[in-house]
Amino acid sequence: MGVNEVIRRLASTISVSAAVAGLCSVIPGVSLAAPVSQANTTIFGPRVYVFDPSMPAADISSLANSVFTRQEANQFGEDRYALLFKPGSYGVDFKVGFYTQVAGLGQSPDDVNINGGVNVNAQWMPNANATCNFWRALENFAVTPSNGQTRIAVSQAAPLRRLHIKGELHLFDFDANWNAGWASGGFLADSVVDGQVVPASQQQWLSRNSKWSKWGNAVWNMVFVGVNNAPTGQFPEPPYTVVEKTPIIREKPYLYVTSAGQYAVFVPALQTNTQGVSWANGPTPGQSIGIDQFYIARPETDSAASLNSALSQGKHLLFTPGIYRLNDSLRVNNANTIVLGIGLPTLIPTSGLPSIAVADVDGVKIGGLLLEAGTVNSASILEVGPAGSSKDHSANPTFLYDLTVRTGGAFAGRNDVGIKINSHNVVGDQLWLWRADHGEGAAWTTNPTKNGLVVNGNNVTIYGLFNEHHNEYQTLWNGNGGRVYFYQSEIPYDVPNQGSWLSKNGTVNGYASYKVADTVTTHEAWGLGVYSFFRDAAVKSENAIEAPNVQGVKFHHLTTIWLNGTAGSEITHVINGQGGRVYANSPAEAMRQTISEYAGTGTPPTGDTQAPTVPASLKVASSTSSQITLSWTASTDNVGVAAYDVYRFGALIGSSTTTSYTDSGLSASTAYSYTVKARDAAGNASAASNTVSVTTPPGGSTGTALPRTGWTATSSPTSSEPASALLDGSLSTRWTTGAPMANGQSLTVDMQSAKTFTKIVMDSTGSNSDYARGYQVFVSNDGTNWGSAIATGTGTGPVITVTFTASTARYIKVVQTGTNSSWWSMREFNVYN
Repeated sequence: MGVNEVIRRLASTISVSAAVAGLCSVIPGVSLAAPVSQANTTIFGPRVYVFDPSMPAADISSLANSVFTRQEANQFGEDRYALLFKPGSYGVDFKVGFYTQVAGLGQSPDDVNINGGVNVNAQWMPNANATCNFWRALENFAVTPSNGQTRIAVSQAAPLRRLHIKGELHLFDFDANWNAGWASGGFLADSVVDGQVVPASQQQWLSRNSKWSKWGNAVWNMVFVGVNNAPTGQFPEPPYTVVEKTPIIREKPYLYVTSAGQYAVFVPALQTNTQGVSWANGPTPGQSIGIDQFYIARPETDSAASLNSALSQGKHLLFTPGIYRLNDSLRVNNANTIVLGIGLPTLIPTSGLPSIAVADVDGVKIGGLLLEAGTVNSASILEVGPAGSSKDHSANPTFLYDLTVRTGGAFAGRNDVGIKINSHNVVGDQLWLWRADHGEGAAWTTNPTKNGLVVNGNNVTIYGLFNEHHNEYQTLWNGNGGRVYFYQSEIPYDVPNQGSWLSKNGTVNGYASYKVADTVTTHEAWGLGVYSFFRDAAVKSENAIEAPNVQGVKFHHLTTIWLNGTAGSEITHVINGQGGRVYANSPAEAMRQTISEYAGTGTPPTGDTQAPTVPASLKVASSTSSQITLSWTASTDNVGVAAYDVYRFGALIGSSTTTSYTDSGLSASTAYSYTVKARDAAGNASAASNTVSVTTPPGGSTGTALPRTGWTATSSPTSSEPASALLDGSLSTRWTTGAPMANGQSLTVDMQSAKTFTKIVMDSTGSNSDYARGYQVFVSNDGTNWGSAIATGTGTGPVITVTFTASTARYIKVVQTGTNSSWWSMREFNVYN
C-alpha cells in the first residue's frame, strides 16, 4: 500500500470533528487530537509528516512503514521524506529506508520517546548486505526497543545524532541463516546507548561525544573521539583509535518546538575540549532562532533566484525534502547564516557553477543536504570561501554537517572537486564525497571527478571524512594545521589501465587517496583506512597516503585493505614508501597492512635561503567572458619549485603546481591584472613575474559566428557523447572521444555548403582539462582531399581560438596531435567569418 493510499484510507475513518482538529496540526502548540492524515499539512509541505502523540499509534506506524516500503530499495529515486515527532511518547514500530529522516522535535532527545522500535535493516540486499544502505538520518529522540535491541545496519551518509537508545544498539543485520551481513562505515554523535553497542560485521565506524555501557568489537577501523567509556586495546589488534577529547565542536542545529509551541531552530553553542554528550546535565547550551527568521524552501516553487533573494535579505534557509535544480550558485554572504535541510533535500547545479558558494565570513552552518553533480561540469559543488580567503575565523568557525557530494548514480554527473575549502578554521562533521561506483553513469569517463575534497585553508578540522572513487587524489590538503579524525576511502574501482592512472607527471603508479601537499608543514590525522578493489585492471597505487616528511606531520593508526580485484593489482605501501603491499585476500598480511604511528622526521630544507627564479613570460593563453587562463615559463630552484602562487591585483587567488592557471567566475567586459610568484618547500618565494593585464570580452568573440543550421559533425573515435553535441547550442551537452588524448584523433564538421571563414573556436569549458594539447586544422570541399594544414598550434586552456587567412570550404577537420590522460572533449564548435 502506498503512502497516499494509507492517508486516504485513514481519512475515510475520521469523524466530522477531525476537520476542526486538523486545523490544530498547523499550530504546533495545540494538543487536541488530530488524525494522521493531517500530519503533512504543516508549513513544511507534503513530504514532511509531523506527528503528535495524540494521533493513533497504529496509524503512525502504518504511515511510517508505508514510507519505508516505498523507500526500502529506492536507492537512486527522487522521493524524499521527513518524519518528525512532537514531544511526547509514541507506541510505534517502523523501519527507515532511503532518503528518510526521522527526528524528534523536542529540545532534548528524551522529550520524544518511541516505545517499540525505529530500525534500519538490510533485507533488500542479498545476504543482508548493508554496504549500500546510504542516505537516511535519525536524530534527537529516545527509543525504548520492545525487544531490547535497536538495529541500525547502515554504511555511509546515515548519521545517528542526539539519540538515547534505551537498550542495545546493533550496527549490522542478519541474513536468513543468522549470518551477519556486511556493513561498512557509519557515524554516531552526541548520543547515549544504555546497553551494549554491537558492531559485529560493521567494518569501520566513528563515534564522537557519545556514551554506552560497553562497546563490543572491531573489524578494521573504529575511532572514538570525546566519548565516555571508550573501549581499551592496542592498535592494530583490536583496531581501536581513542582520542580523549573533542578539540572543537558545535553540534548540528536542529528543528524543534519551543515551550511556547512554536517551531524554531536550535543552534548549539561552540565548545572546546569536550567529552560526552552535550545534553548530559540538561538541555544543550545554545541559541534558539525562530522559524520566522528562516525562508522555508519548497522544491515545487523555489529557484536559485528566490533562494538568493531570501539570503540577500538576511534570512536563513530551511530546505524541505525534494530535488532543487539550480541555475545559479546560492550565495551565502552573511556571517552566521544557517542552511539546513530536513528529509535529505538534494541540490543539483545545472549551469556548471557550485551549488553553494560561501563568502569568507564567520559562523556559517550548512547541514543535512545531498549535493549532486549536474550534467554540466562544475569546478566544485560546494565552495567555502573564495580563492585567496585569508580571514581568521577561529572564534566562530564555519561548520559543515551531514553532507553528501554525489557524482553519478542517479544520472551521469561530472565535476572537478566536490568540496573546496578556501577559508580558514572550517570544521566538517560527517562528510561523504562519493563518485558513484554503481548506478547510472558510473564509468571512468562518464562521471569523472578529480578530487572529492580540496582544502586550501589553514586550521581545518574534519570528524568523519568518507571520500571515495574519484579519478585522482581523493583528498588533497594544501593548508597548514589540518586535522582529520577518522578517514574512510575506497580508491576507484574502474581504472581502465595503469597508463590512465599515474601521478606526478606520469612517474608514480596511481594517486594516493590522502595527499598532503609538499608545502605543508603541520598536519595530523587519526584512524585512517584506505581500501582497494581494482575491478577492471591490474592497477597499482604506490602509496595510500602521501605527506611531507617534516616534523609537524603526524598520522596515527593507518590501515590498508585489499577488498578484492584483478590479479596483480595492489596498494604497494601504506604511507611514503612505508608498510607492506596489499594484493590478495590471503594470507592475512596480503589483505591487511597497518602502521601504528607515522611522524615526519625531517624539516623543510634547512639552510635553504635561495628563492626560485622569477617565472618568465607570463601571458594570457585564452580568455572568455567568465574566465582567464594564464601560462608562463617554468622557474628553477636549487632544491626544487614546489608551486606557483597566482595574484590578481596583488591578492593571492590560488596556486598551481604546473605552469598554467585558470581564473574562473569572472565578470564580462572587466579588466584584470595578474602576476605569478614561484616558491619552494622551504617557503622561499621569487619576486613577482611580469604583470599581464586583460579585459574579458563581453560574452562573444570578434567576428560573426556562422549559423549552424543543418550542419553535421563526426569524430574518430566515437563515444556515447556524440559529435552532434558540438553544434546543438547547448552548454549542457558535450562531445567526447571517450578515450585519453592521443595523436590522430579527429573531428570533422560538414557545413553542407562552402563557407568563407577566418576563425574557429573550440570551447572545452565545463571540463577544463579536456582541451586539445596540440591541433592541426584542415579544410576540404569534398570531405576526401584535405591538403596541408591551414593552422597548427598547442592548446593551453579550455577555450582554443584558431585564426588563419580566410579560407573557403565546406568541410573542416581538426586533428588532435597531443597526448594526455584526459579525454578530448568540447561543449561547442563555432566558425566565424
